[in-house]
Amino acid sequence: MGQDIASSRFTEQDFAEFSRRVRDETRILEQWFAEGRLDDGEPSAGFELEAWLVGTAGRPTPRIESVLATLDDSSVVPELATFNIEFNGAVARLSGSALSTLAQDLCTLLDRTALAAECQGCRLGLIGILPSVQPSDLTPDFMTPRERYRALNEQVFTLRHGRPLRLRIEGRERLDLEWCDVMLESAATSFQIHIRIGAQESARVYNAAKLISGPLVAIGANSPYLFGRDLWDETRIPLFEQAVSVGGPILQERVGFGFRYARHSLLETFQSNRDDYPVLLPQLMDEPPERLAHLRLHNGTIWRWNRPLIGFDPDGRPHLRLEHRTLPSGPSVADLIANAALYLGLIAHLSREQPSPESRLAFAHTKRNFYACAREGLSADIGWLDGRLHPVTQVLAEALIPRARQGLSDLGIDPPEIDHWLGLIEQRLATRRTGARWQRDWVRRHGADMTELTQAYLEQQASGRPVHEWSL
Repeated sequence: MGQDIASSRFTEQDFAEFSRRVRDETRILEQWFAEGRLDDGEPSAGFELEAWLVGTAGRPTPRIESVLATLDDSSVVPELATFNIEFNGAVARLSGSALSTLAQDLCTLLDRTALAAECQGCRLGLIGILPSVQPSDLTPDFMTPRERYRALNEQVFTLRHGRPLRLRIEGRERLDLEWCDVMLESAATSFQIHIRIGAQESARVYNAAKLISGPLVAIGANSPYLFGRDLWDETRIPLFEQAVSVGGPILQERVGFGFRYARHSLLETFQSNRDDYPVLLPQLMDEPPERLAHLRLHNGTIWRWNRPLIGFDPDGRPHLRLEHRTLPSGPSVADLIANAALYLGLIAHLSREQPSPESRLAFAHTKRNFYACAREGLSADIGWLDGRLHPVTQVLAEALIPRARQGLSDLGIDPPEIDHWLGLIEQRLATRRTGARWQRDWVRRHGADMTELTQAYLEQQASGRPVHEWSL
């Protein structure tokens, strides 16, 4: 959930001064957009991957500190809970065999971490929501001892005036409960794709990412169960949105899909951060204003499903990235990179397609598509560019996969790479076997024992095969 901070105790003066610095730094960013100061660079991509630490009995195991100490790798970091772990992948230039390079780098990192975890009596689980997680696991006793997490918990409930969170999810079954901390968020782990983009193209890229979020969730769904209830295909979506709800106006909710397309550039989202979102973590930092430290920290407490980021090159020049957060962790490395291939190819194509797809599909329909696909997965019907409803499977097969092929080709990805990675998407689509579908099929065959389901899932994951090849 972002960078750590020095303290979880703040004064009114801290909030006032932090807000002033965010305003000042936003003005600097506005000037950079106007003057073309943001570095376009070559197209490149990276990722963050969250995972679970799972014990031999198939249950979440709070071993993050000992695993990190054994591993000693700065690219692997803690997350909200002591049974979560996060991997930060290397950046790859989008050409040639970039996708296989990302896959190999991730496999190497996971293999090394798996050995460290094994030394601590646990293993890695790549899945959106671990089926065996129980309410007793999601308590402050298992919060990673970092000031950032303590402060987030305190500030969310300050904005809620102490009122408990209400988690309500209506799916195949129903879940309705109250919660008194933000630890519910730790039950949701994701695969976040980062792409570097130019300021001038940023609105088109942002809008394309929103437009394809629904179909991507449908083909990548891997989170059907929470606390033994069969809910959405990607239950992680409503879980995360409600787990850090501040309980105020909907415009100020910290997780969401948004309310419109970008009009001119991604500068609009940083201006919205300044104007619409109360400060959560007013950590004052001794940094030059041009480092945008306060603007970036504030942005890190607003979890848009498609979130803009500001970074800096080694020479200090700023650049713009877009973080796509809709996809779950797992089921396999092959599935993750295939999902990334579909996303990257679609962004490359749709952000340049004329007339623009966002001019042909109203934002309200794009948003409705996203939640329909999260609920129903590949069974969803979605609105598309012709103004009609279609099965999302048809849209993927006839409209999106061909566009992704062309987009990857335009980037300079090698043809065998395109065939391999998008071929995995095509096979998953042909079998209708997503991670969510495999979990439900397993339960239908073997019964609803969530610990046994977890063990069976991890055994299949260890094979390295993509999910459409998994056995029951």
